[in-house]
Amino acid sequence: MRYILLFLFIILTFCLHGQNKNNFQEYFTEDATLRLDFILAGNAENSEIYLYDVKREKPWAGPLTNHVEPFFYGNYRIMVKSNDGDKIYHKGFSTLFEEYQTTDKSREEKKAFYHTIRIPFPLIPVNVSVQERNYDTGEFEDILTKRVEPGDYFINEEKASSVDYEKVLESGSTAKCVDIAFLAEGYKQQEMDKFVDDVERIMDYILSQEPFDKYQDRFNVYAVKSVSKDSGTDVPGEGVYKNTALNSSYYTFDVPRYLTSKDTRTIRDYASAVPYDHIFILINTDRYGGGGFYNHYTASTEGHAYSMEVAIHEFGHGFAGLGDEYYESDVAYSEFYNKDVEPWEPNLTTLVDFDKKWKGMIAENTPVPTPREPEYKNTIGVFEGGGYVSEDVYSPSMDCRMKSNEASGFCPVCQKAIENVILYYLDE
Repeated sequence: MRYILLFLFIILTFCLHGQNKNNFQEYFTEDATLRLDFILAGNAENSEIYLYDVKREKPWAGPLTNHVEPFFYGNYRIMVKSNDGDKIYHKGFSTLFEEYQTTDKSREEKKAFYHTIRIPFPLIPVNVSVQERNYDTGEFEDILTKRVEPGDYFINEEKASSVDYEKVLESGSTAKCVDIAFLAEGYKQQEMDKFVDDVERIMDYILSQEPFDKYQDRFNVYAVKSVSKDSGTDVPGEGVYKNTALNSSYYTFDVPRYLTSKDTRTIRDYASAVPYDHIFILINTDRYGGGGFYNHYTASTEGHAYSMEVAIHEFGHGFAGLGDEYYESDVAYSEFYNKDVEPWEPNLTTLVDFDKKWKGMIAENTPVPTPREPEYKNTIGVFEGGGYVSEDVYSPSMDCRMKSNEASGFCPVCQKAIENVILYYLDE
Protein backbone atom coordinates (compact mmCIF):
# COMPACT_ATOMS: atom_id res chain seq x y z
CA MET A 1 0.00 0.00 0.00
CA ARG A 2 2.84 2.36 0.86
CA TYR A 3 4.40 1.86 -2.60
CA ILE A 4 1.06 2.45 -4.32
CA LEU A 5 0.62 5.74 -2.48
CA LEU A 6 4.18 6.73 -3.37
CA PHE A 7 3.51 5.91 -7.03
CA LEU A 8 0.30 7.98 -7.02
CA PHE A 9 2.15 10.88 -5.41
CA ILE A 10 4.83 10.80 -8.13
CA ILE A 11 2.18 10.73 -10.88
CA LEU A 12 0.27 13.61 -9.27
CA THR A 13 3.46 15.65 -8.90
CA PHE A 14 4.34 15.05 -12.54
CA CYS A 15 0.86 16.08 -13.69
CA LEU A 16 0.87 19.24 -11.61
CA HIS A 17 4.34 20.11 -12.91
CA GLY A 18 3.18 19.59 -16.47
CA GLN A 19 0.09 21.73 -15.88
CA ASN A 20 2.25 24.53 -14.48
CA LYS A 21 4.54 24.39 -17.51
CA ASN A 22 1.75 24.56 -20.10
CA ASN A 23 -0.75 27.13 -18.85
CA PHE A 24 0.73 30.20 -20.55
CA GLN A 25 -2.35 30.73 -22.72
CA GLU A 26 -4.57 30.60 -19.63
CA TYR A 27 -2.87 33.62 -18.06
CA PHE A 28 -0.95 35.52 -20.75
CA THR A 29 -0.99 36.61 -24.38
CA GLU A 30 1.89 36.18 -26.82
CA ASP A 31 0.92 39.43 -28.54
CA ALA A 32 2.18 41.89 -25.93
CA THR A 33 4.61 42.54 -23.10
CA LEU A 34 3.93 44.35 -19.83
CA ARG A 35 6.77 46.65 -18.81
CA LEU A 36 7.09 48.02 -15.28
CA ASP A 37 9.43 50.95 -14.67
CA PHE A 38 10.45 51.78 -11.12
CA ILE A 39 13.02 53.62 -9.04
CA LEU A 40 15.30 51.89 -6.54
CA ALA A 41 16.81 54.32 -4.06
CA GLY A 42 18.63 54.37 -0.77
CA ASN A 43 22.01 53.84 0.85
CA ALA A 44 24.01 51.03 2.47
CA GLU A 45 21.45 50.59 5.23
CA ASN A 46 18.10 51.21 3.56
CA SER A 47 16.39 50.72 0.22
CA GLU A 48 13.17 52.18 -1.14
CA ILE A 49 11.20 51.48 -4.32
CA TYR A 50 8.81 53.69 -6.27
CA LEU A 51 6.66 52.65 -9.22
CA TYR A 52 7.21 55.03 -12.15
CA ASP A 53 5.26 53.68 -15.13
CA VAL A 54 3.38 50.66 -16.45
CA LYS A 55 3.57 50.16 -20.20
CA ARG A 56 2.39 47.83 -22.96
CA GLU A 57 5.03 46.96 -25.55
CA LYS A 58 5.65 44.71 -28.55
CA PRO A 59 4.94 40.96 -28.64
CA TRP A 60 6.39 38.72 -25.96
CA ALA A 61 9.75 37.23 -26.97
CA GLY A 62 10.31 34.86 -24.07
CA PRO A 63 9.47 31.17 -23.68
CA LEU A 64 5.83 30.10 -23.65
CA THR A 65 6.33 27.04 -21.48
CA ASN A 66 9.14 27.95 -19.08
CA HIS A 67 7.50 31.07 -17.71
CA VAL A 68 8.40 30.16 -14.12
CA GLU A 69 12.20 30.53 -14.03
CA PRO A 70 13.81 27.54 -12.26
CA PHE A 71 17.10 29.16 -11.24
CA PHE A 72 16.31 31.54 -8.35
CA TYR A 73 19.13 33.81 -9.49
CA GLY A 74 19.44 37.54 -8.86
CA ASN A 75 19.23 39.80 -5.84
CA TYR A 76 15.79 40.86 -7.05
CA ARG A 77 12.88 38.99 -8.55
CA ILE A 78 9.63 39.78 -10.31
CA MET A 79 6.78 37.57 -9.09
CA VAL A 80 3.33 37.31 -10.71
CA LYS A 81 0.44 35.60 -8.94
CA SER A 82 -3.11 34.88 -10.00
CA ASN A 83 -6.15 35.79 -7.90
CA ASP A 84 -5.91 32.33 -6.32
CA GLY A 85 -2.34 33.03 -5.25
CA ASP A 86 -0.76 30.66 -7.79
CA LYS A 87 2.74 31.61 -8.94
CA ILE A 88 2.28 31.99 -12.69
CA TYR A 89 5.48 33.84 -13.58
CA HIS A 90 8.71 34.74 -11.85
CA LYS A 91 12.17 35.76 -12.94
CA GLY A 92 15.24 37.06 -11.12
CA PHE A 93 17.32 40.08 -12.03
CA SER A 94 20.19 42.22 -10.79
CA THR A 95 20.68 45.99 -10.64
CA LEU A 96 23.25 48.73 -10.39
CA PHE A 97 21.58 49.81 -7.17
CA GLU A 98 22.47 46.62 -5.31
CA GLU A 99 26.11 47.18 -6.22
CA TYR A 100 25.96 50.79 -5.10
CA GLN A 101 24.77 49.63 -1.67
CA THR A 102 28.06 47.77 -1.15
CA THR A 103 30.28 50.77 -1.94
CA ASP A 104 31.83 53.06 0.66
CA LYS A 105 30.02 55.99 -0.96
CA SER A 106 26.65 54.48 -0.07
CA ARG A 107 27.47 54.90 3.61
CA GLU A 108 27.56 58.66 3.07
CA GLU A 109 24.70 59.44 0.69
CA LYS A 110 21.55 58.10 -0.90
CA LYS A 111 21.25 57.59 -4.64
CA ALA A 112 18.44 56.56 -6.99
CA PHE A 113 18.60 54.14 -9.94
CA TYR A 114 15.99 53.62 -12.64
CA HIS A 115 15.07 50.03 -13.48
CA THR A 116 12.71 48.19 -15.79
CA ILE A 117 11.41 44.65 -15.82
CA ARG A 118 9.15 42.97 -18.37
CA ILE A 119 6.64 40.11 -18.15
CA PRO A 120 4.21 38.58 -20.64
CA PHE A 121 1.05 40.70 -20.82
CA PRO A 122 -1.66 39.19 -18.58
CA LEU A 123 -5.12 38.23 -19.83
CA ILE A 124 -6.55 38.31 -16.32
CA PRO A 125 -6.06 40.57 -13.30
CA VAL A 126 -2.81 39.64 -11.56
CA ASN A 127 -0.72 40.73 -8.61
CA VAL A 128 2.82 41.70 -9.61
CA SER A 129 5.47 41.96 -6.90
CA VAL A 130 9.06 43.15 -6.95
CA GLN A 131 11.01 41.13 -4.40
CA GLU A 132 14.40 41.81 -2.85
CA ARG A 133 16.77 39.17 -1.52
CA ASN A 134 17.46 39.66 2.19
CA TYR A 135 21.22 40.06 2.72
CA ASP A 136 21.10 38.29 6.10
CA THR A 137 18.95 35.30 5.13
CA GLY A 138 19.19 34.99 1.35
CA GLU A 139 15.39 34.79 1.12
CA PHE A 140 13.18 36.97 -1.11
CA GLU A 141 10.84 39.54 0.43
CA ASP A 142 8.15 41.68 -1.23
CA ILE A 143 9.09 45.36 -1.50
CA LEU A 144 6.44 46.46 -4.02
CA THR A 145 3.12 44.93 -5.10
CA LYS A 146 1.00 46.22 -7.96
CA ARG A 147 -2.43 44.98 -8.94
CA VAL A 148 -2.53 44.90 -12.74
CA GLU A 149 -5.86 44.93 -14.58
CA PRO A 150 -5.25 44.18 -18.28
CA GLY A 151 -7.91 46.73 -19.33
CA ASP A 152 -6.59 49.55 -17.15
CA TYR A 153 -6.43 52.71 -19.28
CA PHE A 154 -3.47 53.94 -17.22
CA ILE A 155 -1.30 51.27 -18.83
CA ASN A 156 0.79 53.37 -21.19
CA GLU A 157 0.46 52.24 -24.82
CA GLU A 158 2.44 55.00 -26.51
CA LYS A 159 5.00 53.75 -29.00
CA ALA A 160 8.66 54.56 -28.60
CA SER A 161 10.36 56.61 -31.30
CA SER A 162 11.07 54.50 -34.38
CA VAL A 163 14.63 53.31 -34.85
CA ASP A 164 16.24 51.36 -37.65
CA TYR A 165 17.57 47.88 -37.02
CA GLU A 166 19.00 44.95 -38.92
CA LYS A 167 18.59 41.24 -38.33
CA VAL A 168 22.15 40.00 -38.00
CA LEU A 169 21.14 36.40 -37.34
CA GLU A 170 17.71 34.81 -37.78
CA SER A 171 17.24 31.21 -36.67
CA GLY A 172 13.54 30.77 -35.89
CA SER A 173 10.58 31.85 -33.78
CA THR A 174 11.23 34.07 -30.78
CA ALA A 175 9.61 31.54 -28.43
CA LYS A 176 12.05 28.80 -29.48
CA CYS A 177 15.24 30.88 -29.81
CA VAL A 178 17.41 33.13 -27.68
CA ASP A 179 16.78 36.71 -28.85
CA ILE A 180 19.58 39.24 -28.36
CA ALA A 181 19.14 42.97 -29.01
CA PHE A 182 22.46 44.74 -29.60
CA LEU A 183 22.15 48.50 -29.05
CA ALA A 184 24.59 50.95 -30.64
CA GLU A 185 26.29 53.29 -28.18
CA GLY A 186 28.70 56.00 -29.26
CA TYR A 187 28.13 55.32 -32.96
CA LYS A 188 27.22 58.27 -35.18
CA GLN A 189 24.91 57.86 -38.15
CA GLN A 190 27.82 57.41 -40.57
CA GLU A 191 29.25 54.67 -38.33
CA MET A 192 26.22 52.34 -38.45
CA ASP A 193 27.78 50.01 -41.00
CA LYS A 194 30.71 49.64 -38.61
CA PHE A 195 28.24 48.92 -35.79
CA VAL A 196 26.59 46.09 -37.70
CA ASP A 197 30.01 44.65 -38.56
CA ASP A 198 31.03 44.90 -34.89
CA VAL A 199 27.86 43.09 -33.79
CA GLU A 200 28.54 40.27 -36.24
CA ARG A 201 32.15 39.99 -35.08
CA ILE A 202 31.28 39.92 -31.36
CA MET A 203 28.40 37.49 -31.80
CA ASP A 204 30.43 35.20 -34.06
CA TYR A 205 33.02 34.96 -31.31
CA ILE A 206 30.45 34.23 -28.59
CA LEU A 207 28.80 31.51 -30.69
CA SER A 208 32.20 29.91 -31.34
CA GLN A 209 32.79 29.31 -27.62
CA GLU A 210 31.55 26.43 -25.46
CA PRO A 211 28.72 25.88 -24.73
CA PHE A 212 27.23 28.49 -27.10
CA ASP A 213 28.72 26.69 -30.11
CA LYS A 214 26.21 23.85 -29.71
CA TYR A 215 23.32 26.29 -30.17
CA GLN A 216 24.52 28.50 -33.00
CA ASP A 217 21.32 27.83 -34.91
CA ARG A 218 19.07 28.81 -31.99
CA PHE A 219 19.92 32.50 -31.66
CA ASN A 220 18.20 35.52 -33.19
CA VAL A 221 20.36 38.65 -33.15
CA TYR A 222 19.26 42.22 -33.89
CA ALA A 223 21.45 45.30 -34.39
CA VAL A 224 19.43 48.31 -33.16
CA LYS A 225 20.83 51.52 -34.64
CA SER A 226 20.54 53.94 -31.73
CA VAL A 227 22.38 56.94 -33.20
CA SER A 228 24.70 59.12 -31.10
CA LYS A 229 25.80 62.67 -31.84
CA ASP A 230 29.36 61.86 -30.72
CA SER A 231 31.57 58.82 -31.09
CA GLY A 232 32.79 57.05 -27.98
CA THR A 233 31.67 57.38 -24.38
CA ASP A 234 32.24 59.42 -21.22
CA VAL A 235 35.50 59.09 -19.27
CA PRO A 236 34.81 61.35 -16.25
CA GLY A 237 38.18 60.73 -14.59
CA GLU A 238 39.86 62.32 -17.60
CA GLY A 239 37.31 65.08 -18.21
CA VAL A 240 35.95 63.41 -21.38
CA TYR A 241 32.20 63.73 -21.98
CA LYS A 242 30.33 62.64 -25.10
CA ASN A 243 26.75 63.15 -26.25
CA THR A 244 25.65 59.55 -26.82
CA ALA A 245 22.34 57.74 -27.23
CA LEU A 246 22.52 55.65 -24.06
CA ASN A 247 24.61 57.87 -21.79
CA SER A 248 27.22 55.26 -20.95
CA SER A 249 30.24 56.11 -18.84
CA TYR A 250 33.46 54.73 -17.46
CA TYR A 251 34.32 55.27 -13.78
CA THR A 252 31.13 53.64 -12.50
CA PHE A 253 31.48 53.80 -8.72
CA ASP A 254 34.84 55.49 -9.42
CA VAL A 255 36.36 52.34 -10.95
CA PRO A 256 38.12 53.47 -14.19
CA ARG A 257 37.40 50.31 -16.23
CA TYR A 258 33.79 49.88 -15.08
CA LEU A 259 31.64 50.92 -18.05
CA THR A 260 27.86 51.08 -17.58
CA SER A 261 24.80 53.21 -18.19
CA LYS A 262 22.22 54.34 -15.65
CA ASP A 263 19.83 55.49 -18.39
CA THR A 264 17.69 52.37 -18.22
CA ARG A 265 14.57 54.06 -19.56
CA THR A 266 16.29 55.07 -22.79
CA ILE A 267 17.93 51.66 -23.13
CA ARG A 268 14.59 49.88 -22.84
CA ASP A 269 12.86 52.31 -25.20
CA TYR A 270 15.41 51.59 -27.93
CA ALA A 271 15.38 47.85 -27.27
CA SER A 272 11.57 47.75 -27.63
CA ALA A 273 12.04 48.11 -31.40
CA VAL A 274 12.73 44.35 -31.56
CA PRO A 275 11.73 41.21 -29.66
CA TYR A 276 14.43 40.39 -27.12
CA ASP A 277 15.38 38.20 -24.19
CA HIS A 278 18.57 40.10 -23.42
CA ILE A 279 20.10 43.49 -24.20
CA PHE A 280 23.73 43.89 -25.23
CA ILE A 281 25.05 47.48 -25.32
CA LEU A 282 27.99 47.66 -27.73
CA ILE A 283 30.14 50.74 -27.11
CA ASN A 284 32.25 52.29 -29.83
CA THR A 285 35.65 52.67 -28.18
CA ASP A 286 38.99 50.87 -28.10
CA ARG A 287 39.38 51.41 -24.35
CA TYR A 288 39.16 48.41 -22.00
CA GLY A 289 35.93 48.04 -20.04
CA GLY A 290 32.42 46.74 -19.64
CA GLY A 291 29.75 45.57 -17.20
CA GLY A 292 26.98 43.00 -16.94
CA PHE A 293 23.86 42.55 -14.78
CA TYR A 294 21.69 39.46 -14.73
CA ASN A 295 18.52 39.91 -16.81
CA HIS A 296 19.25 43.64 -17.11
CA TYR A 297 21.93 44.19 -19.76
CA THR A 298 25.47 43.41 -20.91
CA ALA A 299 27.82 46.25 -21.88
CA SER A 300 31.17 45.95 -23.61
CA THR A 301 33.50 47.83 -25.92
CA GLU A 302 34.37 46.64 -29.42
CA GLY A 303 37.88 47.87 -30.20
CA HIS A 304 40.24 46.75 -27.42
CA ALA A 305 42.59 43.79 -27.82
CA TYR A 306 40.56 42.00 -25.11
CA SER A 307 37.11 43.14 -26.23
CA MET A 308 36.07 39.62 -27.24
CA GLU A 309 37.04 38.17 -23.88
CA VAL A 310 35.42 41.04 -21.98
CA ALA A 311 32.25 40.79 -24.07
CA ILE A 312 31.71 37.10 -23.35
CA HIS A 313 32.71 37.53 -19.68
CA GLU A 314 30.12 40.27 -19.20
CA PHE A 315 27.60 38.22 -21.18
CA GLY A 316 28.23 35.48 -18.61
CA HIS A 317 27.01 37.91 -15.95
CA GLY A 318 24.12 39.46 -17.85
CA PHE A 319 22.75 36.43 -19.65
CA ALA A 320 23.59 33.49 -17.37
CA GLY A 321 23.94 35.01 -13.89
CA LEU A 322 27.55 33.92 -13.41
CA GLY A 323 29.58 35.56 -10.66
CA ASP A 324 33.09 37.00 -10.86
CA GLU A 325 35.69 34.43 -9.86
CA TYR A 326 38.60 36.85 -9.48
CA TYR A 327 39.73 37.96 -6.04
CA GLU A 328 42.78 40.19 -6.54
CA SER A 329 41.47 43.08 -8.70
CA ASP A 330 40.52 46.52 -7.42
CA VAL A 331 36.75 46.85 -7.03
CA ALA A 332 34.43 49.36 -5.40
CA TYR A 333 32.63 46.84 -3.21
CA SER A 334 32.99 45.91 0.43
CA GLU A 335 31.19 42.90 1.94
CA PHE A 336 29.47 42.16 -1.35
CA TYR A 337 28.73 38.62 -0.17
CA ASN A 338 27.43 37.55 3.21
CA LYS A 339 29.72 34.63 3.97
CA ASP A 340 27.05 33.05 6.19
CA VAL A 341 24.70 32.70 3.21
CA GLU A 342 25.14 30.62 0.06
CA PRO A 343 25.61 32.94 -2.96
CA TRP A 344 22.91 32.64 -5.62
CA GLU A 345 25.44 32.64 -8.46
CA PRO A 346 25.89 29.06 -9.77
CA ASN A 347 29.71 29.26 -9.89
CA LEU A 348 30.38 30.61 -6.37
CA THR A 349 29.94 29.03 -2.95
CA THR A 350 30.57 29.79 0.71
CA LEU A 351 30.07 26.04 1.44
CA VAL A 352 27.00 26.96 3.50
CA ASP A 353 24.75 24.99 1.12
CA PHE A 354 27.19 23.45 -1.33
CA ASP A 355 24.90 20.50 -2.11
CA LYS A 356 22.94 22.86 -4.39
CA LYS A 357 26.02 23.80 -6.40
CA TRP A 358 28.59 21.73 -8.35
CA LYS A 359 29.32 19.16 -5.64
CA GLY A 360 28.18 16.32 -7.92
CA MET A 361 30.76 17.31 -10.56
CA ILE A 362 33.77 16.84 -8.25
CA ALA A 363 35.79 13.61 -8.38
CA GLU A 364 35.96 11.59 -5.17
CA ASN A 365 39.73 11.97 -4.87
CA THR A 366 39.66 15.78 -5.18
CA PRO A 367 40.18 17.49 -1.82
CA VAL A 368 37.62 20.07 -0.67
CA PRO A 369 38.72 22.84 -0.38
CA THR A 370 41.08 22.30 -3.29
CA PRO A 371 44.62 23.72 -3.20
CA ARG A 372 45.57 26.14 -5.98
CA GLU A 373 48.44 23.93 -7.06
CA PRO A 374 49.55 22.86 -10.59
CA GLU A 375 48.25 19.30 -10.23
CA TYR A 376 44.69 20.65 -9.99
CA LYS A 377 45.00 23.05 -12.90
CA ASN A 378 42.37 21.24 -15.02
CA THR A 379 40.32 19.90 -12.13
CA ILE A 380 36.81 20.80 -11.01
CA GLY A 381 37.19 21.54 -7.33
CA VAL A 382 36.49 24.10 -4.64
CA PHE A 383 39.22 26.71 -4.84
CA GLU A 384 39.31 29.41 -2.19
CA GLY A 385 39.02 32.85 -3.75
CA GLY A 386 36.23 34.39 -5.80
CA GLY A 387 33.56 37.03 -5.59
CA TYR A 388 36.22 39.76 -5.10
CA VAL A 389 37.66 38.21 -1.91
CA SER A 390 40.46 35.73 -1.25
CA GLU A 391 38.92 33.97 1.74
CA ASP A 392 35.68 32.10 2.51
CA VAL A 393 34.25 32.36 -1.01
CA TYR A 394 35.11 29.53 -3.40
CA SER A 395 35.06 28.98 -7.17
CA PRO A 396 35.09 25.75 -9.23
CA SER A 397 38.37 26.03 -11.15
CA MET A 398 41.81 27.59 -10.98
CA ASP A 399 41.05 29.66 -14.06
CA CYS A 400 37.95 30.41 -16.10
CA ARG A 401 36.58 33.10 -18.38
CA MET A 402 34.82 34.47 -15.27
CA LYS A 403 38.22 34.90 -13.64
CA SER A 404 40.65 36.11 -16.29
CA ASN A 405 41.11 37.08 -19.92
CA GLU A 406 43.89 34.51 -20.22
CA ALA A 407 41.63 31.52 -19.57
CA SER A 408 40.93 29.24 -22.53
CA GLY A 409 37.19 29.58 -21.97
CA PHE A 410 34.45 28.88 -19.44
CA CYS A 411 35.07 26.10 -16.93
CA PRO A 412 32.71 23.05 -17.02
CA VAL A 413 30.62 24.41 -14.14
CA CYS A 414 30.01 27.72 -15.90
CA GLN A 415 29.35 25.92 -19.17
CA LYS A 416 26.66 23.83 -17.53
CA ALA A 417 25.05 26.93 -15.98
CA ILE A 418 25.07 28.76 -19.32
CA GLU A 419 23.55 25.77 -21.10
CA ASN A 420 20.75 25.57 -18.53
CA VAL A 421 19.83 29.19 -19.25
CA ILE A 422 19.96 28.64 -23.01
CA LEU A 423 17.60 25.65 -22.68
CA TYR A 424 15.27 27.73 -20.53
CA TYR A 425 14.92 30.29 -23.33
CA LEU A 426 14.55 27.55 -25.93
CA ASP A 427 11.55 26.29 -23.96
CA GLU A 428 13.16 22.86 -23.56
